[in-house]
Amino acid sequence: MNTVDLLLALLGRKSITPDDGGILELVASYLDEYEPIWFNKNGVKNLFLTRKFQDEGIHFCFAGHVDVVPPGDGWNTDPFVPRVEDGVIYARGAQDMKSGVAAMTTALKQASDFQGRLSLLLTSDEEGDAVDGTQAVLEHLRDINLLPDYSIVAEPTCEVKFGDAIKVGRRGSVNGTVWIEGRQGHVAYPEKSLNPVDILAPRLSLLSGAKLDSGDEVFAPSQIVVTDIRGGMEVTNVTPSSVKLMFNIRNSTKTTIEDIRLYIEDIFDNTQFRLELKQSAFPFVTKSDSLIASTLIDSINSLCHVVPKCSTAGGTSDARFIANYGIEVVEFGVKNDRIHGANECVAIEDVEALHGVFCNVISNLDKASK
Repeated sequence: MNTVDLLLALLGRKSITPDDGGILELVASYLDEYEPIWFNKNGVKNLFLTRKFQDEGIHFCFAGHVDVVPPGDGWNTDPFVPRVEDGVIYARGAQDMKSGVAAMTTALKQASDFQGRLSLLLTSDEEGDAVDGTQAVLEHLRDINLLPDYSIVAEPTCEVKFGDAIKVGRRGSVNGTVWIEGRQGHVAYPEKSLNPVDILAPRLSLLSGAKLDSGDEVFAPSQIVVTDIRGGMEVTNVTPSSVKLMFNIRNSTKTTIEDIRLYIEDIFDNTQFRLELKQSAFPFVTKSDSLIASTLIDSINSLCHVVPKCSTAGGTSDARFIANYGIEVVEFGVKNDRIHGANECVAIEDVEALHGVFCNVISNLDKASK
């Protein structure tokens, strides 16, 4: 079974989070030379496949997820019956990220020798809470002394054409809520009330769109994005007792949650307010001249004749959990322009090229470790 055939088989499995749709069993059967380690938690299935070729050397691991988001409306055909038209495959998960799973799996199947150990980590809990998936497996791998040294996550990363971008890190994510306290009253007697809208209004420009750092060569500035403001009782003759403002900050390594807290507290100094902050993901970056990043860049350049941009844009991925263990991790996959959308699709030539890059990475890592 080649990469495209395997991808079509994966796309035909309905694997909406946290259901793997039988994909993990399929992959385990396909990579029968690899030792399977099953790690299931709270109804989530996870699979770690590993093969030791040599006692000495490096441990390289591909990683990704087999679950997909619900298809939604607007599809021209059944999203779980892959349709091939003019060299393009249409199905839910075509880009995010069953194409990556297929390319990783067939590249590992093709590997006949390696100076060290090759592995594959797959979860069915990435598009959901991501609590019982990759990070749970990594905890187990740490306990059994089987954490990899290097990893590639095959998330879709390319922007305009295949090979033009990789992810060398990701921004963190901080969610915040501010409650501004006032005193409810009749609108005809504003002097007898304390309108929290009046407190917020002159400060809003210091919040919405505010950049907390200047960014750098890989990270965009950490920026406050206001997502919701509400207060009052939806009437016109009563001022609200409080106003609630919600925001998110995709933060770089230059801005910490404590920096954010101090910034917000300074804005609302001398007012009655309450602040809650929660860091749902931490920023990380893998240097572009590291072994894994440079090997991937060289492989893309060699096969695709393009030097990829090193990016940290976009949302979060399971790479953040891998980086937390000190593992050098980067991301590379097909073009990202229809993920989570109707009529998600991927070009067959890009899937085949991704397989080729991954095979080249394995070969070059093997040479580098000797």
